[in-house]
Amino acid sequence: VASIVASHFAPEWVLSIKETGQVWLVDYSHPNSPGIKMIEAERFLHDGGWDSTKRYFLVAANARNKIAVIDAKEKKLVALIDTGGIKPHPGRGANWVDPEFGPVWASGHIGDSVVSVIGTDPVNHPDSAWKVVRKINALSSGNLFIKTHPNSKWVWL
Repeated sequence: VASIVASHFAPEWVLSIKETGQVWLVDYSHPNSPGIKMIEAERFLHDGGWDSTKRYFLVAANARNKIAVIDAKEKKLVALIDTGGIKPHPGRGANWVDPEFGPVWASGHIGDSVVSVIGTDPVNHPDSAWKVVRKINALSSGNLFIKTHPNSKWVWL
């Protein structure tokens, strides 16, 4: 297991099962017989986090240079996004509102200085949803985590 988060829609854990390329939704409402929904995503899953609505789980498939997007409400894969960088590694990722593309989520990369910014609003910004809308060159040669805060104008790598 590379990452675990709690769903905001059901009594479920969302687990990325690294080498299998599956995301498991584990229903823990019956602890003696938990149900597991297995969603095929992309191999070599690693860290991931929620978009700003907490509906979509974005998880890096870092050996494939992709981000898989899981809809926790509909319980399905929504998109596989080529990040345009080498080995995405978001930690939980970072969310903010881009002036042109609306709500976005971002990941840095272990293998290069690219920060990939992904549109996350399929309702109000459908043309930019689940696409890399910006690639920002950071001042480093790669990074492990990216963070921001709603009250901050900064994104930290």
